[in-house]
Amino acid sequence: MSSASSPGLTQARAGAGELYIGLMSGTSLDGVDGVLSQLADGRWQTQAHAHIPFPPTLRQALLDLNTPGNDELHQAALASQALAVLYAKVAQAVCEQAQVLPVEVRAIGAHGQTVRHRPELGYTLQLNQPALLAELTGIDVVSDFRSRDVAAGGQGAPLVPAFHEAVFARADRTVVVLNIGGMANLSILQPGHEPLGFDCGPGNALLDMWCHRQTGQAFDANGDWGAAGTVHQVWLGHALADPFFALPPPKSTGRDLFNADWLRRWLAPHGLAGDLANAPDTPPQTAPDLARDVQATLCELTARSAAQAVLDHAPDATEVVVCGGGALNGDLMLRLARQLPGVCVCRSDERGLGVMQVEAAAFAWLAWAHVHRRPGNLPTVTGARGPRVLGALYPA
Repeated sequence: MSSASSPGLTQARAGAGELYIGLMSGTSLDGVDGVLSQLADGRWQTQAHAHIPFPPTLRQALLDLNTPGNDELHQAALASQALAVLYAKVAQAVCEQAQVLPVEVRAIGAHGQTVRHRPELGYTLQLNQPALLAELTGIDVVSDFRSRDVAAGGQGAPLVPAFHEAVFARADRTVVVLNIGGMANLSILQPGHEPLGFDCGPGNALLDMWCHRQTGQAFDANGDWGAAGTVHQVWLGHALADPFFALPPPKSTGRDLFNADWLRRWLAPHGLAGDLANAPDTPPQTAPDLARDVQATLCELTARSAAQAVLDHAPDATEVVVCGGGALNGDLMLRLARQLPGVCVCRSDERGLGVMQVEAAAFAWLAWAHVHRRPGNLPTVTGARGPRVLGALYPA
């Protein structure tokens, strides 16, 4: 977004509102999204947005660190440094786009890259180097948002429902915000009630993994490849039998569960796990038609698990607002709409905020909440013992 389309910028310089940068790199591992946001007239406005893809070596390093391996501490430190450098480039990009100087930005909210999420064991781990990011940008950095909620007995996720309420809630209807990144999470915004939210299952992670192994492409653009396949109901039933889907909220998940091992175990009874056991540069063994069927079934799994969560926990919802990379998958959006007849399934850009901007904007909001000593979690969502101010501050 250029400065010409940002009328709130002059107000910000006059002191009418503080500017914050939010940075997000999610479980899809596609790159870093950043936004420059401002609270003005009681509403959050996005002044600029930038995306920088992960270099292949960094993406692979982050993916490797999701599972146990050799020399993890050293590799994690190097990946954290590389991530901070990329974060700084995104922060610079949004400032330049909006013609804002770093000194005019109150703080950066930098989520970090989740490589372990085990709240049942009392920890969650996001790779980051916030001190380096503050040094590179000259801007205060707020990071490590999840650990305080986990320390208070919560899941540490999702943390975005409070922001979703601020942006998408309606006084006359129940709205569900469905974020489909590597994993899928939803926020239930019901008038007169505290927001609810939880992770509902895999988003793009399994889809991207299978597509890359079979086609060499990082993702299935618009879902066109998988749309040509057929959903196998028996395969789908086996996937939905995973105990995670039957757990009541609060609950959260990540690549600790829905990963290559999960995919291999799911495919093994059907004789299709060989590809995942082979080296990545080995030609795929699965017949093309069957490969597309697997993709179609995985897409249906994401749609069905999300839709079932809506029907179980927000049966009065009249609108589902979808954000994240999954909103760009036309086949997935069609499957969601079929599972939710009578419900308006739309993309967040139809409601004023780009599909790849929502999560980054949420962490700008969380940085604002930290600076002003306001709680950033919702105990009704995470299960924490109470509201907590989230994050740690690294002054510039």
